[in-house]
Amino acid sequence: MALFSSFTPVFIAIICVLIGVILKKTNGEKEKSDIKSKLTSRPWVDEDLKDGTDHPLEEEDVDEEWQGLEENVAHVPFTAERYSEAEMVKRSQTFYELLNKRRSVRFLSDEPVPREVINNVIRTAGTSPSGAHTEPWTFVVVQDPYLKHKIREIVEEEEEINYKKRMGDRWVNDLKRLRTNWIKEYLDTAPYLILIFKQVYGRLPNGKKKTHYYNEISVSIACGILLAALQNAGLYTVTSTPLNCGPQLRVLLQRPANEKLLLLLPVGYPKKDATVPALTRKPLEDIMVVM
Repeated sequence: MALFSSFTPVFIAIICVLIGVILKKTNGEKEKSDIKSKLTSRPWVDEDLKDGTDHPLEEEDVDEEWQGLEENVAHVPFTAERYSEAEMVKRSQTFYELLNKRRSVRFLSDEPVPREVINNVIRTAGTSPSGAHTEPWTFVVVQDPYLKHKIREIVEEEEEINYKKRMGDRWVNDLKRLRTNWIKEYLDTAPYLILIFKQVYGRLPNGKKKTHYYNEISVSIACGILLAALQNAGLYTVTSTPLNCGPQLRVLLQRPANEKLLLLLPVGYPKKDATVPALTRKPLEDIMVVM
């Protein structure tokens, strides 16, 4: 009993040291977690909208051979139009002047737009280059009034939360001068809504996943071509990125899980009394560097 009593202080000291080590380690891990959380927390980032690199293929899905339908794609002679230097300057200037008139228009008319025009501008967007020619895009055209209104309800509900909670004061204040808010009347009035989905992966005929390389940049390029095609056809839109609406809209439009909503474009003619902010664009010397 006396021996046990003499060792008691030692045991207590050892226990205290162990408890201290455990607490220090726990606190250290918590601090690291908090720091990591602060570094990676970006409330304006749509968690549903992640690049294909965030969706690695499972080991059993990886096909070591090329994933296309043909082992080797045949090459054919390429013919291109060649313009004189004067014609090149003229065409480039004319095209610039056309696209320089492009504006984001939030006041769209419900006047009907020929469906063939929509078909053609989407065909044009489909000419975009893509990683390994995977063409990882889906353009969903919505003209049904009920669906358009459901889309508006989903978007406005999430956008109100975005403006009040997610986006932060700085972003909201930057938008005040443009007089934008979470009310999206154009989602009802525009004759067409075009929702552009990126396919983070595809499917081979045998059911295995197919890698879609650079899917986000490929679809983004297609969106740029689509905007140019709309402007060329005399139609207007506003680029809408409905933050945190992707999953609900994907379910509403019955799109598969491999598709993520990248952009929503209401498309139509401007209202007769439409207005736009009096903005200017940066001059050439501010956006181009010649080495």
